[in-house]
Amino acid sequence: MMGSFMYIAILLAAIISTVHSCPPSDRAALLSFRAALNESHLGIFNSWKGNDCCHEWYGVSCDPTTHRVADINLRGESEDPLFEKAHRTGYMTGTISPSICKLERLSSLTIADWKGITGSIPSCITSLPFLRIIDLVGNKLTGSIPSTIGRLSRLTVLNVAENQLTGYIPRSLTNLSSLMHLDLRNNGIYGNIPTNFGKLRMLSRALLSRNKLTGPIPYSISYIYRLSDLDLSLNKLSGTIPPSLGKMHVLATLNLDGNHISGTIPPSLMNSRINILNLSKNAMEGYIPDSFDEKSYFMVMDLSYNKLKGSIPKSISSATFIGHLDVSHNHLCGQIPEGSPFDHLEASSFTYNDCLCGKPLKPCR
Repeated sequence: MMGSFMYIAILLAAIISTVHSCPPSDRAALLSFRAALNESHLGIFNSWKGNDCCHEWYGVSCDPTTHRVADINLRGESEDPLFEKAHRTGYMTGTISPSICKLERLSSLTIADWKGITGSIPSCITSLPFLRIIDLVGNKLTGSIPSTIGRLSRLTVLNVAENQLTGYIPRSLTNLSSLMHLDLRNNGIYGNIPTNFGKLRMLSRALLSRNKLTGPIPYSISYIYRLSDLDLSLNKLSGTIPPSLGKMHVLATLNLDGNHISGTIPPSLMNSRINILNLSKNAMEGYIPDSFDEKSYFMVMDLSYNKLKGSIPKSISSATFIGHLDVSHNHLCGQIPEGSPFDHLEASSFTYNDCLCGKPLKPCR
């Protein structure tokens, strides 16, 4: 009799264990994903053993209700004890296997800062309806962003910075109505920024610097009410700066340096909410707008290496704060205004102009 109870107890324990472990299909998908990668220094995959991939598999988390794999979080730069003990950052080679797409309930996919992972982004990831985060920063991925990326209606973060991606920004990307953070920096992405980029109404950060983007800055960007950080620097963008960017309620950082942008500086930028403004190394012409007022608060304003002419506007003295100002390498002339903020700026902020004078340069005649 006791033996029967024991048998039933063991059977029930086995059933409960099976119910609360990940399904064999998810485990098989993870093992196939692991097989395409090689990480020999830290041994992060040593824990990927046993039948239950929801229990103590490094970087794997499951939904507590469905017991399906929900998160993969593998970072090559981490404060995890595994990294601290090894006194090194991670290095991994191999590719991201399409078997990842068999994890039908996957919510976040982070395979970041491994430096040696190559190959393309599996296009099938756009068939994962619950995906909210894609973070593949800091690898050597090639190819393009999947053209059907716009299918991921729940996606809030798309970070593929610091890879070797090429191709265009997919047209469907502007369908990502939940996207809050977009980071495409340091790739070889070319072509125009989509004209309807402003459809990304939830976006707070758009970081597209160090690519090969061409064409104009879309006017529609000014429709993105939540946008606080816009970095389009070090591309090949042309055309003029939409004045509407200076009327955005949240925009605090605007980096447009290192492009082929021409035309005049919109006066709206000088008394906007922007406090980091970098327009250096472009082909801006005309005068520095005389439209500063008490709303003007700049931690950084860099207008260097352009074709600006005329004098430094006197209204700049009415700005609440200007921490760093650089107007060097232009065609400015006349006396540098006295008082704040000019009393704490160095001569290098004003050099290589046609005929600027006064402190901190030589006195005016």
